[in-house]
Amino acid sequence: MATESSSSSSAAVTERRGIPGAQFVEDVQTYLTQLGLDVNSALAFLQERLQQYKLVEMKLQAQQRDLQAKIPDIEKCLDVVATLQAKKGTGEELITDFEVSEGIYSRASIDDTDSVCLWLGANVMLEYSCEEATALLQKNLDNARASLEVLLADLQFLRDQVTITQVTIARVYNWDVHQRRLRQSPPKDL
Repeated sequence: MATESSSSSSAAVTERRGIPGAQFVEDVQTYLTQLGLDVNSALAFLQERLQQYKLVEMKLQAQQRDLQAKIPDIEKCLDVVATLQAKKGTGEELITDFEVSEGIYSRASIDDTDSVCLWLGANVMLEYSCEEATALLQKNLDNARASLEVLLADLQFLRDQVTITQVTIARVYNWDVHQRRLRQSPPKDL
């Protein structure tokens, strides 16, 4: 057999942000002997790795949902600060409805203002000038978008690893079934 020496693809197994890369197996026999595992142990290892990938995928998807919810909120805050800056110096007051609690709104009249209060979380609210607030919100928006982009790339890498692992599981299982059939069938005389 000329291809016996190539047990896995020539592409190196990589890692991305702590997510180990999956190894594509071309030759199952060589793969099993290199790892020193029998078929059941190899399948158990691959199933465990697949479950780890699924767990990481769930965590990344939760982070993705959080970021996708955060970005519109930041954009809305930027729009409010921009509206306040646009009304500044015109002498007219701004009438707005704001949410006091979930589903409860109140009407407010906002006179000319040079500052806004931003909720930072963890029961912390700070007062910023409109310019500082715009700069901070824009920085947070840029960071959130960059984080979402990296997260989407991580999810794609993870999906690729799940697919490779599933294919490897199928290849090992099918190889085992084939080997059992060869052992059970009597040799044919030619």
